[in-house]
Amino acid sequence: MDLLVFRETYGTRSSPTTYYSSYDGKLKRNANSSFSFSGIILFFKTVFLPQGYPESVSSDYLTYQIWDTVQAFSSSITGTLATHAMLKGVGVGDETASAAAATITWLLKDGTGMVGRIVFAWYRGTSLDSEAKTWRLFADVLNDLATCVELVSPLFPGYFTLIACISGLMKSIVGVAGGATRAALTMHQARRNNMADVSAKDGSQETLVNLSALIVGLIITPTISGNASLTWLLFFIFTSLHIYANYCAVSCVVMEMFNQERFHVVVQEYLNSLQRRILIPTEANAQEPIVIGFRQERVKLGVPFYKSFKSLDDLKQASKSSKNPLYLLKCIPRQRLINIILHHNSTTRDHLQAAFQAEIICHSFNQIQKFGKLGKYDMDVNDTINQTLQRKLAAAVSEPSSFHEWEIERTSAELCDRLFPQFLTEVKERGWRTDHCLLGIDEWRAEWDLQGIAEKKGY
Repeated sequence: MDLLVFRETYGTRSSPTTYYSSYDGKLKRNANSSFSFSGIILFFKTVFLPQGYPESVSSDYLTYQIWDTVQAFSSSITGTLATHAMLKGVGVGDETASAAAATITWLLKDGTGMVGRIVFAWYRGTSLDSEAKTWRLFADVLNDLATCVELVSPLFPGYFTLIACISGLMKSIVGVAGGATRAALTMHQARRNNMADVSAKDGSQETLVNLSALIVGLIITPTISGNASLTWLLFFIFTSLHIYANYCAVSCVVMEMFNQERFHVVVQEYLNSLQRRILIPTEANAQEPIVIGFRQERVKLGVPFYKSFKSLDDLKQASKSSKNPLYLLKCIPRQRLINIILHHNSTTRDHLQAAFQAEIICHSFNQIQKFGKLGKYDMDVNDTINQTLQRKLAAAVSEPSSFHEWEIERTSAELCDRLFPQFLTEVKERGWRTDHCLLGIDEWRAEWDLQGIAEKKGY
């Protein structure tokens, strides 16, 4: 009788391979009837999926890649339609067209794109990490708009160069936003410090999709040539599929790190619920707005001093209001905006605490807007101290002109000091990362000695 001596698997989901020892001491490998089929599956997994899949990637990896494959195929097809239109517009097939004119047009198009790439990276580069899902969707929608512009270019031959430059500018922005956010999403998906492997396999998947779209493009190009109706029909079909697939792709991504929108969703649910409920990452990501125009900038962290304080008395009041010496908070009620100055020694915990205090103020803004000046404030009835502080804050927010301008900061700081330690502990238990955050913090940092200033000036 053969004796089982060894069993091995490639990853956690492959069929096990077993080795037996025969009576003469030789090892025999088991014969699996489905080995050939399993071998084919294993081959495609090693070619197109990161090593160690699924343990080596995030739980949302497969769903995201499926939708990403659909959008990549759709984008390649519409890209084929646009290329056909651009070549026609530049004069391919026209005996009167000049090669020099076509070259100049293409150079201007590329030059405009290069300038646009630099300007966009400077203007929005820092927000691409914290708002990766939003800018990913924005890039793909803008790409569809650029494709539409290219399709109409042959209809306006006198303005072809201008249209080509506009298209080049749009696609340069798509290149920056799409490439940067892809890197951010790849970093999120890589769970074994295997970002290079995840990125490489993503490239292999996209290449396979583009190859499939290339074959389809070779088939449809002769058909659409000279048929404007069919060209636009295919464009609208695949563009609609492209936008839908992109929305589904970014919607399924579950980030465990806080940005401002996810933090806002979690804190507002925490303050609104009597049970102090903490949303898990899946729930908060599902509520996060990912379309530009639906996001609101409520809190600015790392702002320069002059944007918040105009006098030494302001600085003194800030020191009295703050419970944490590593940040200063200034609320601007009329603009519904909160500026936060950060100390050089501030840490991620201090940043989260500052944002938490700001969200407490935002909660009062929302309650006033929803229920009016004498609104109902959802607080734990057994926590009379917190309830009193919350009502004081609501009153200060409701009628800031009748209260000292620092009452909002002072009261919210007291409430934050009571609630934040428990909140921070519970968000860790619910699966959120608190060692780092993506709150869109600017680089301004400061140092101050408010106690020394107060003593010197005799306050």
